[in-house]
Amino acid sequence: MNYLSVESISKTFGDRIILDQLSFGIAQGQKVALVGINGSGKSTLLKVLTGIESPDSGEVVFRNDIVVRSLLQNPQFATGQTILDAVFDAKDPTHQLLIAYEQALAKGESEKLEKLIEQIDAADAWNLESQAKQILGKLGLHELNQQVSNLSGGQQKRIALASVLIQKPDLLILDEPTNHLDIETIEWLENYLSLSNMALILVTHDRYFLEKVTNEILELDKGEVHYYKGNYAYFLEKKAEREMADSASIDKAKNLYRKELDWIRRQPKARGTKAKYRVDAFQETKSKAFSKENSQDLKLKAEAQRQGKKVLEVEALSHGFGSKQLINNFSYVFPRKDRVGIVGPNGSGKTTFINLLMAELSPNGGEVIKGATTKFGYYRQTELSFDNEQTIIDFAKSIAEVVEVGKGKTIPVSQFLNRFLFPPDVQYKPIGKLSGGEKRRLQLLQILIQSPNFLILDEPTNDLDLITLNTLEAYLEAFEGCLILVSHDRYFMDKLVDHLFVFDGSGAIKDFPGNYTDLRLKQQEEKLADTSSQSKVKKEVTREQKEKKKLSFKEKREFETLEKEIALLEEEKSEFVTKLNQGSGDHEELTIWSKEIERITEQLDEKEMRWLELSEFI
Repeated sequence: MNYLSVESISKTFGDRIILDQLSFGIAQGQKVALVGINGSGKSTLLKVLTGIESPDSGEVVFRNDIVVRSLLQNPQFATGQTILDAVFDAKDPTHQLLIAYEQALAKGESEKLEKLIEQIDAADAWNLESQAKQILGKLGLHELNQQVSNLSGGQQKRIALASVLIQKPDLLILDEPTNHLDIETIEWLENYLSLSNMALILVTHDRYFLEKVTNEILELDKGEVHYYKGNYAYFLEKKAEREMADSASIDKAKNLYRKELDWIRRQPKARGTKAKYRVDAFQETKSKAFSKENSQDLKLKAEAQRQGKKVLEVEALSHGFGSKQLINNFSYVFPRKDRVGIVGPNGSGKTTFINLLMAELSPNGGEVIKGATTKFGYYRQTELSFDNEQTIIDFAKSIAEVVEVGKGKTIPVSQFLNRFLFPPDVQYKPIGKLSGGEKRRLQLLQILIQSPNFLILDEPTNDLDLITLNTLEAYLEAFEGCLILVSHDRYFMDKLVDHLFVFDGSGAIKDFPGNYTDLRLKQQEEKLADTSSQSKVKKEVTREQKEKKKLSFKEKREFETLEKEIALLEEEKSEFVTKLNQGSGDHEELTIWSKEIERITEQLDEKEMRWLELSEFI
């Protein structure tokens, strides 16, 4: 059953062809990842699919009877919206019932609650409410009456994500859903989507996420689409095979080009009988022969400045805000070529720690001592504020005219830009015309062009494409300086770090010997051992209690009495509930009945708990 059909769509911006006669389809249950370098048209394609942009030609057709939802970058919310308003669909009558119920519950409007309970019962919507609160809770959203406008960009992204998941779409379109999520939330979302039967179109840089959630890949390359029926590992294998085949085809075209060039040159310039088909074929062969010169292959290489014996020392570092202590008496000496990953939940002090190392924040206690030869390169989580009118080449030249690439060798900055996938014809364009991912790549260039020997990368993978990430990893693996990496990208972290600073939010920082996967395996082992130990202790305590104690005559009488009292209370509660549902009383009676139900429920909870305690010894 085809949910989506894309037929020969094209999209051009100025003289740049973004999408060129693309055609594909998405069927029920398909989970498709969309990959390609920054600027290849991924976001443009998603905007066309969601109706934000119109194609220049071709059409996008969805089945009429399916629910389609999307989450793109930078979601927008109406002024004055609460979390509750934002996560439920204003057009869905069932969702509106749940909004009204939560609002009446918060205000204590018993009369209104009574009617809403009946309507929700009739719509069989309690299960939806339970699922919605579970999703909201997993995404860290609990206070549903908060104003969305007062929340951070990351929190707003989670609200938008909760909204599309709660609405149970048949087809879901997601653009970088893991940005601004901590690792535990990413793992929950990964499991949720992989077990769901909805169709999915996904753009993500998170390769573990891509590997687990998707089963097919569409690669955008030079305006064309290449289809791979398999996961990320299969895609890498088949892409390499395709590029090898293309390379062989290009070599063959170059040989033919040389022969055709010789023929063209031997013809008299004014001769009108020159075969037109040979000239046309020559131009086509020339285009094919030199297509590799514009290949989308990023080659990063920049020399790190030499590092002295003393790199960076942290002595008894402490810091916090108000009563919240984020770092407590932490000491560490960074050796040369140290490679550290920083992990911990959002708000646990990771960015604060980096700001302290960079002397952008003064510690409440302790000190950070920087070596004389240490030169920081700090890639920030927040995007740089560029001058959108400035050209790329002028921006790069304002930092350095030449770049050292090893053993005293330098290259012009324009050549370094070319290695960053900014070819000469792009270098003279204004920065304002770049995509978000291309601006991130330019931000990374600004760091590496200065040849730092101590790199601090705070969420460097956000908005970078997979090709850039693979090449950045290769660069960092060969990097001769120190590296501190803060990232929610588990694959990136696993590949590059030797040990972790684990922040728990209480001020303690644990130095863990291993990468992120090692840490998760260790945590899971400890959790299993703890659960097993607790279960064992509980069984032993229960057995000992049973052996040591038998019910006294008084306790036996109490147990029998409790059974009768519980039955009477349940019957009494049932009568009040029936009266409320019938709605026959006035406002005062309804209020009295509601309070009676609350009183009886409390008594029942107390008596049932005591009954359970005594039943252990029967």
